[in-house]
Amino acid sequence: MTDYPMTDYWNHNTHYHPLVLDRIPAGAAKALDIGCGEGSLVRRLAGRVPEVTGVDRSGEMVRRARERGGPGTSFVEADFLDRAGSGLTDGTYDLVTAVAVLHHVDLADGLTRAAELLAPGGRLVVVGCAREGGSPRDWAFGLATVLPAAVANRVRSRGSNAPAVPVTDPVTSYADVRRTARSVLPGCSYRRLLYWRYALVWRKPG
Repeated sequence: MTDYPMTDYWNHNTHYHPLVLDRIPAGAAKALDIGCGEGSLVRRLAGRVPEVTGVDRSGEMVRRARERGGPGTSFVEADFLDRAGSGLTDGTYDLVTAVAVLHHVDLADGLTRAAELLAPGGRLVVVGCAREGGSPRDWAFGLATVLPAAVANRVRSRGSNAPAVPVTDPVTSYADVRRTARSVLPGCSYRRLLYWRYALVWRKPG
């Protein structure tokens, strides 16, 4: 991965921002970050993409994001699933990202909507959370994550001023994530990650 400037705090989500940034398509002009929170990933994307929009249904998070937003950034208070009311235009974005967001909604609906928002040839990058279980391999990976996560939390989160965000326990297992993603997004790549995360990457045909 490229060495990107860090955010002013660390957690299991910001740890994977470089994974997202490494997958920005060449020549991308417009990006959308779903569930942008206080805009940390939007600000980092804006260093490489001319126009970056963050969308979040929390008015407080959008207010914070706007206070810290820089050139080329904009923020929308809306539910991205609301096709009529969100103000987001289908087929517009060269990159759509979602980090620790899609477990708050029905996964198939969230992936379908994200795909609609992509421009032809655009790329979707998801870093998501899922429920342990579904296969012995997933259980084993989850157990192997415990020690590295405990060490990282102790060392890297010390003194962190990460903002409080809404928390929802995931109900979809990793196995179901794989099945759903491959059904909704044929040809997508899926990878299990440390810190109880997974990554999905998909290029929209066209």
